[in-house]
Amino acid sequence: MRKLWLTGLMLAAGLAFTGAASAQVKMGVAGPITGPNAAFGAQLTHGVEQAAEDINKAGGILGQKIEVEQGDDVSDPKQGVSVANKFVGDGVKLVVGHFNSGVTIPASEVYADNGILFITPSATNPKVTDRKLWDAFRTCGRDDQQGKLWADYALQHLKGKKIAVVHDKTTYGQGLADAAVGFMKAGGMTPVLYEGVNTGEKDYSAIVSKIKAAGADYLMWGGLHTEGGLIIRQMRDQGMKTVMISGDGITDAEFASIGGPGVEGTLMSFGPDPRNNPAAKDIVAEFRAKGFEPEAYTLYSYAAVQIMKQAAEKAKSLEPKKMAEVMHAPGNKFSTVLGDISFDAKGDRTTVDYVWYVWKKGDDGKITYKQM
Repeated sequence: MRKLWLTGLMLAAGLAFTGAASAQVKMGVAGPITGPNAAFGAQLTHGVEQAAEDINKAGGILGQKIEVEQGDDVSDPKQGVSVANKFVGDGVKLVVGHFNSGVTIPASEVYADNGILFITPSATNPKVTDRKLWDAFRTCGRDDQQGKLWADYALQHLKGKKIAVVHDKTTYGQGLADAAVGFMKAGGMTPVLYEGVNTGEKDYSAIVSKIKAAGADYLMWGGLHTEGGLIIRQMRDQGMKTVMISGDGITDAEFASIGGPGVEGTLMSFGPDPRNNPAAKDIVAEFRAKGFEPEAYTLYSYAAVQIMKQAAEKAKSLEPKKMAEVMHAPGNKFSTVLGDISFDAKGDRTTVDYVWYVWKKGDDGKITYKQM
């Protein structure tokens, strides 16, 4: 449904702002700028702002400079819709975000109804693109792809082991857990425990006790780094050696800070580390020179801006629907810091490779994730 802006003051302000910025490309970046997932919001904002800076230095998009507006959704669906509506009122036509699938899906309805093209660097739930909205794209993969990787690993390497599956009840976390369990059961393997927990809590001793009672050798965690880190710390406090298997939701150094030494040995699925891509070498150096490590979704966000620029140039227009047509067109490839990317009719990448990482101590003594 189309979001109606009926307040005269808001309409006037929006029109005035749009007119003042008519010589600029208004781009929004939306994610959890504050709150427990702010580390991921920082990845998105740094990626977009650096890409905009680099593109502006080279002349902008079709001669127009990018102006970036941040939207803080605090990982909350209602706040995400508010951010989306504010972008509409501010004349934003291109958006990179949101971070969470549960925020991206409701916000995407606002974007589709108001002519805004968006690319999410991190929202992996299939519903983001399965609804076939004209404007929905992502530079990341999907939960069903990642869930199959988990199941394949269990079926091939963990036969005879007891596996517990726990998720955070979010669209992302439960979606990933459900995908993994579905593929595991199809292969003849059933988890010894399947449970959901609430986000934002500090004491997860109840679920830890259940994992312990089930005798789980491995814990598949569908959720983010904050709760995952607390669960693994509390498992170690109970003397448990259960190995955690998780995904892209824990791809931040804060996971080790929260979980402590016990995170060593954690297995994690994610795309190939884009920091190792030769095409990203100079960009990575640029981030590091500014004191920011471009891990996880930083370069996925940078790539989203690169794609928007190239789509506008191929379409010879900054009109979002024309750009989307170019992005959906078979055979069109976009050169990015992640490598060449092309999209299918739904807005998913035509090729995605998930790989395995292990969290371990580096030469500097810090625990981080290393590709296996």
